[in-house]
Amino acid sequence: MARRGAWWIVMLLGVVARPATVAAAELDCLIQPYEQVAVASPAQGVIAKLRVDRGDLVREGMVIAELESSAERAALDIAQYRTEVESAIKSNQVRLDFGVRRFVRTEEMFKKDLVPLKEMDEAETAKILAEIGVLEAQENLRLAKLELERAKTALALRVIRSPVTGVVVERTLAVGEFVGQNPIMKLARIDPLRVEVFVPVSLLGKVTLGTRAQVIPEPPANTARSAHVTIVDKVVDAASGTFGVRLELPNPGNQLAAGLKCKVRLGGDVAR
Repeated sequence: MARRGAWWIVMLLGVVARPATVAAAELDCLIQPYEQVAVASPAQGVIAKLRVDRGDLVREGMVIAELESSAERAALDIAQYRTEVESAIKSNQVRLDFGVRRFVRTEEMFKKDLVPLKEMDEAETAKILAEIGVLEAQENLRLAKLELERAKTALALRVIRSPVTGVVVERTLAVGEFVGQNPIMKLARIDPLRVEVFVPVSLLGKVTLGTRAQVIPEPPANTARSAHVTIVDKVVDAASGTFGVRLELPNPGNQLAAGLKCKVRLGGDVAR
């Protein structure tokens, strides 16, 4: 009996002497979208099409709206046609070929004193002007190609694409309305989610970047989920004696809704 009593005393002393860990902390938290984006247009104009509405899922790069773009399409067609016109280059190339042949013949005759210097000078000048004409036609073609790229860019600005993969939270404008500085719609990225929690100052230094945690959303989605710390505030709120911590919570398939209250258990075993 004496030995058994001594064994319990040793175990009790071991428990009392064991230092407190982060695993004992269970705190209130709030699940929020990872980021929210107010999608605006880089160009002004009238909305011609809206491809999504509130609650729709969107992918990054997906077309969500289009502005009226008849003028931009016409400008693109003109620029495209100018890049395909080859008559200027061909006609100047013919003049150059003729000028070269004339210059060669005149030069041979000039060496034999069969033509005067004036005719030789005219043949050489005509050849040089033909060369400049070909160069000018080539430069005009390069400018036409640059105009084509500018027309394509102007048209692309009339197509609004989603900058994130997520869900449409709100649609603020309708078809036919003018797009100025106001956003067309608001999107939320919900995979992953972010979890905001205020941690007691007594845990300062124990909660670090990468610390694992269990997040338990409020019912009905009250299944423990794995998360990890991504931000630890460096400034403590003196009034409440807490500091802010943000966790990243994976949300494959967007199964969990943002905006839920939750409990977070920092450290300890993480539910798989």
